Amino acid sequence: QVQLVESGGGLVQAGGSLRLSCAASVRTRSTYTMGWFRQAPGKEREFVAVINWNGGSTYYADSVKGRFTISRDNTKNTVYLQMNSLKPEDTAVYYCAAGNSYDYGYLASKYNYWGQGTQVTVSS
Repeated sequence: QVQLVESGGGLVQAGGSLRLSCAASVRTRSTYTMGWFRQAPGKEREFVAVINWNGGSTYYADSVKGRFTISRDNTKNTVYLQMNSLKPEDTAVYYCAAGNSYDYGYLASKYNYWGQGTQVTVSS
C-alpha cells in the first residue's frame, strides 16, 4: 500500500549539513504519521524524529533536538530530515517509516512500512 524511498545520504564533515528525503508512493487516500529512525553498526534501531502527517506536530530524540528538523510537503508526498551540526555519532543508516500512531511514533514497532535506508557518514 505504501512504498518509501530515501535519498540524500552521503559523506559529510563534522559540523556540516545534509537533507534527507523520503518519497512516499501511497496507493490509497490514507495519510500517515511519518518517522525517521537510524541504525549504526552493532546497535539497535534508534528513533530520530516523527511528524504528524496532517497536524504538523513534531517530536525529536534528545540526541538530535536543536540540530535536526523533520518536515513534510504533502503536495509532493515527501518527508524531509534536515540535519545540521552533524556529529560523528550521527553516522548510521537512516530509515523512513510510515505508520498510524503519532503518540507512539517513537516506537519502531508501531510503523507499518519502511524504506530501504540511506547511509549517512560524518567524518571528524
